[in-house]
Amino acid sequence: MHVLGIPSADALMPFLLGVVILQLSPGPDMLLILNRGMVHGPKIAFATILGIVVIAGTAQIGLLVFGLGTLVRTHPAAMPMLQSLGALYLLYLGLRMMTTTLQAGGQGSASPVGTRQALWEGALSSLTNPKSFLFLFVVLPHFVDPASGPVWVQMLVLGLLHKLASLATLSSVALAAGRMGVWTRRWPMLLSLQRNLCGLLMVVISLTLVGDVHRLL
Repeated sequence: MHVLGIPSADALMPFLLGVVILQLSPGPDMLLILNRGMVHGPKIAFATILGIVVIAGTAQIGLLVFGLGTLVRTHPAAMPMLQSLGALYLLYLGLRMMTTTLQAGGQGSASPVGTRQALWEGALSSLTNPKSFLFLFVVLPHFVDPASGPVWVQMLVLGLLHKLASLATLSSVALAAGRMGVWTRRWPMLLSLQRNLCGLLMVVISLTLVGDVHRLL
């Protein structure tokens, strides 16, 4: 009996497997954390993670619980709009990474990224990341069983599990990137190569999303 509406074990196991696969696949959030950790250090990387998990996560789970998932499923035209916004923002991030020159100390020629900026950039990256959106608002509802209890409680539990997995994965990436950053600062060319590679991958992802939008239209 699911008094509190906690999803059953039969639903949790495949859901957690899907979350693990999602988190292990490289995406915009992971690339952003990798860049922040290597170029700006662990403090800025973890501030970015807080933006992704806490700020964006609160908004996403709130929208999920209050029925945006149902809205998207019943109004398919909303999906291309979201993908278009996500593609444009990823394109902006990628081009900015590729066009910002690095000085010997490893920082860009522009002013350093502050904690507040890192928080909001992390939040925007996650809020415009179609991969997270698709999983939360399209895939997650399939693991909800109305017979197991209140639907909103099940969505809340599953959404929190998704964000906890994201926190663990991105924190591991940040720690590894910070250590790599200490080593690569001895060779500034490697930092430039890393930044250009991350930027190029983000551009490729954004162009792929544009192609997906055209197929949906």
